[in-house]
Amino acid sequence: MTREQLAHLLRAASRIAEDTDVLVIGSQAILGSFSEDDLPEEAWISIEADLTFLDDPDGTKALKVDGAIGELSNFHEMYAYYSQGVDISVAILPDGWRDRLVPFRPQSALPAQAWCLEPHDLAISKLAASRHKDTVFAQALLEAQLLRHPTLVERASELDDRYSRQRRWILDWLNRH
Repeated sequence: MTREQLAHLLRAASRIAEDTDVLVIGSQAILGSFSEDDLPEEAWISIEADLTFLDDPDGTKALKVDGAIGELSNFHEMYAYYSQGVDISVAILPDGWRDRLVPFRPQSALPAQAWCLEPHDLAISKLAASRHKDTVFAQALLEAQLLRHPTLVERASELDDRYSRQRRWILDWLNRH
């Protein structure tokens, strides 16, 4: 996915949900910090963007987005990329992540006033899921020197105690990489 494709999804999601405060929480949040030209292919290869909203307590906005521009929608068929509307609770994030959000506001995304996870917070969230594709994503960013190892260790340590198992797994993974 390119930054322009992400902007297109954000514009559409904002209009569908009638909410300008869109949050990108999946791997494509990396496009808020880096151009696809600066990223390893593993970081931008996805054709989906996980979107949610800063104010969506019952998840209805995310559901609307998922139905209108989600996987297998007419939008997906037409453009070959799509948005998955998700609930913010699916992401395991370190304390303070909201204070580190990265604005993504190209003109082509208007009316969306989008926010993306900061790259280290994003990597911790991906590693907490511990899926192969997520570890490949984090490894590629580390190898490209777009993430700092000490910052990842610090952020993993900032995970809530409810996620102690994930924290241990992440710290073990980081010790091996």
